[in-house]
Amino acid sequence: MRDTRESRLLLVLLVAIAFALITVDIRGGERSPLDGVRHAAASVFGPVEKGVASAVDPVGNAVAAVRDSDERHNRISALERENTGLKQRLGSDDRNRGRAAELDAMLKTAGRGQYGIKGAQVIAIGAAQGFSWTVTIDAGSRDGIKRDMTVLNGDGLVGRVTTVARDTATVLLANDPKFTVGTRMEKSGELGFANGQGAGVLRVELLNGKAAVRPGDRLVTFGSSRDKPFVPGVPVGEVTRVEPAGGSLTRTLQVRPFVGYSKLDIVGVVVEPPRTDPRDTVLPPKPEAPKPTPTVTVTVTPSASAKPED
Repeated sequence: MRDTRESRLLLVLLVAIAFALITVDIRGGERSPLDGVRHAAASVFGPVEKGVASAVDPVGNAVAAVRDSDERHNRISALERENTGLKQRLGSDDRNRGRAAELDAMLKTAGRGQYGIKGAQVIAIGAAQGFSWTVTIDAGSRDGIKRDMTVLNGDGLVGRVTTVARDTATVLLANDPKFTVGTRMEKSGELGFANGQGAGVLRVELLNGKAAVRPGDRLVTFGSSRDKPFVPGVPVGEVTRVEPAGGSLTRTLQVRPFVGYSKLDIVGVVVEPPRTDPRDTVLPPKPEAPKPTPTVTVTVTPSASAKPED
């Protein structure tokens, strides 16, 4: 349309008519005479507007995408939480199975030695009163725990109770340098004293400097007067090295303890000593040495009919 006086008058007329229609529509409300026209126009142009808006409105598309993404993210997060929960339950089951095995081994050890024990769990490492090899257990005086009671697990001697509170107790581990326990050699019965070295080895001084000892021999606790702090027969460890006597009145041994002090979990406090000394019966049976494979030698003798060559 060319810009003429007539076109400008037509534009003004159309704008005036539009304002008049808007005024009539507003004043009419829901009974507006233009309501039917408006619905008809919406039916015709609505799908087109939606399609055009989707094509030309990147902000609206982004918001919708974020909303859908949130819904997908929520679903994925829910699945991840379920997966994590399953893994945690599986891990917990594995741990429970491991702890059940530890408890079973400890009960078997207590049964062989006829020890009355109170089961406990290690809940802390170290003590407030100093730098020593100690652990805290979740059993105390209300559970019948007293100072100077023997502590063991399924492998053997863990240590002794040193401090008791109402619900907890402190245990000095056998590898602490201040720890000393009387020992007895398996079979020979040679007596000695084991001292902690702060690591994975115990140092044992046998009273008999001429005692016949070799690597692989095992030791148990000798026991204390009135069974405090140690009951007899608890497995201590296995000899790994016998130091030369050198004319000394005693014999020094390096002993690997049966208990792994860095991975303690379930332990038992001996609240009732055995009626009789179990001596070596608490020690587990030694694995049988592999039997040598018999060697068969076949000797071929010359036949009597064979003739020597010329």
